Amino acid sequence: MSKSASGYELTLDPAERNRLAARLDPEERRILLDHGTERPFCGGLLDNHQDGIYVCRLCALPLFRSDAKFESGSGWPSFFTPYDPAHLRELRDDSHGMVRTEIRCARCDGHLGHVFPDGPPPTGNRYCMNSVALDFLPTDP
Repeated sequence: MSKSASGYELTLDPAERNRLAARLDPEERRILLDHGTERPFCGGLLDNHQDGIYVCRLCALPLFRSDAKFESGSGWPSFFTPYDPAHLRELRDDSHGMVRTEIRCARCDGHLGHVFPDGPPPTGNRYCMNSVALDFLPTDP
């Protein structure tokens, strides 16, 4: 068992991952498990401006805070910093004739999106995420 600095468990039993994956709909499976991408400007969380936490749709690990979200114009929800860096895995992705950095959930290995070095200060990063790979938990009023 391994915990992040923010106190979240980062290991997931394969049987539990399979149980969680069984509840995904076909589009969620295509994105999270098969490393797909949703069409730009169609994701349900793109225009979400509520306060709260964005979590992995598969395993509910916190990934981003709403105060790190910004309008990038890319067509996908974008964030400049993660909830906890240990909650994300970065992998080289040289598919589609370009080199990018894929982002996966550190606990369940679900595909979330990509990170690019063209974001705003203070990090300069743009975590470009698929809405379907995330759930949103609003902050209590």
